Amino acid sequence: MGGAGLLGYRISDFLRLSTFGFRIFRMLLARVEGNVVATRKHPSLVGWRLVICQPINQAGEPEGVPQIAIDSHGAGLHQRVVISSDGSAARNAVGDEKSPVRWMVISVVDDL
Repeated sequence: MGGAGLLGYRISDFLRLSTFGFRIFRMLLARVEGNVVATRKHPSLVGWRLVICQPINQAGEPEGVPQIAIDSHGAGLHQRVVISSDGSAARNAVGDEKSPVRWMVISVVDDL
């Protein structure tokens, strides 16, 4: 595998050195199950599309609980995506370090 681990990911894909030491950020394969409609939301999320993402395995079967993620890619209903739990990157994307955002769609999956 040329230095790649299970499923072709390297450990460095999931680790980040921070002031608190190494931290693990999960990236999950997920399926978009719907949109979130809110009459009120945190000011940092105004203008952002919020989607409900169900983590899935490679066979497309649900794994774990659904997560709400910000989406700048315009993923469609039932489309496969990769979501990241790197809250720091998500807060940086919305431009507010105090934002409650944690999950973010980082890519739309064309094929496995």
